[in-house]
Amino acid sequence: MDHIDNILVVDDDREIRNGVVEYLRKNGLRASAAVDGRDMFAQLDGSAFDLVVLDIMMPGDDGLVLCRTLRGGKHRALPVVLLTARDDETDRIIGLEMGADDYVTKPFAPRELLARIKAVIRRTRMLPPNLRVTEAASELAFGRWRLDTTARHLLDESGTIVPLSGAEFRLLRVFLDHPQRVLSRDQLLNLTQGRDAELFDRSIDLLVSRLRTRLSDNAKDQAYIKTVRSEGYVFSMPVTVPGAGT
Repeated sequence: MDHIDNILVVDDDREIRNGVVEYLRKNGLRASAAVDGRDMFAQLDGSAFDLVVLDIMMPGDDGLVLCRTLRGGKHRALPVVLLTARDDETDRIIGLEMGADDYVTKPFAPRELLARIKAVIRRTRMLPPNLRVTEAASELAFGRWRLDTTARHLLDESGTIVPLSGAEFRLLRVFLDHPQRVLSRDQLLNLTQGRDAELFDRSIDLLVSRLRTRLSDNAKDQAYIKTVRSEGYVFSMPVTVPGAGT
């Protein structure tokens, strides 16, 4: 039997919440509603969902807090689409930094939300099987480097900080989440920029080159990021969480 995606809609506004659920069901998806964070986690623990639609403006723990909590717990790999106020750009930026996969601004057309949901689920499933995100750690170690995931910068063996651009950090985090797995350019572009690759798009190649420079990764030896001809790239170095047990 074909899998039918199951969506959890979290919004304290009953009209919006029920309206979205009804629209998703009419368009062939399964959908459930939650009124707040406590309700959301209760349902996540009781059923399997493929994506969460999460409103930012809610009483108590708002959507940004809930998104951060999701990314730090056992549901960290669950895709999240935020619902935001149209004029609140700061919340949208913070939401993406908290780990949201996409956002839709209010007021929105249900058809746009449906398209965003399908696109995020499709991007998530582009990954090869058995890939798992790294633990929600504040620091990740690989080779002679450490990545501070909170401050979003590299540290070398002596503790010297190597700053990263937003795009460099996102790409490195994708590699660290999926070490020793070949990822295509399409997958890397989707995971770092949230969009499909266009014909002859080589922005990922340029970004990989910049990241190699940050890592002092010799283009000939390629100790960290190896090019796999006609396939993409692979991060060849094991990744560990300092202080974690084996």
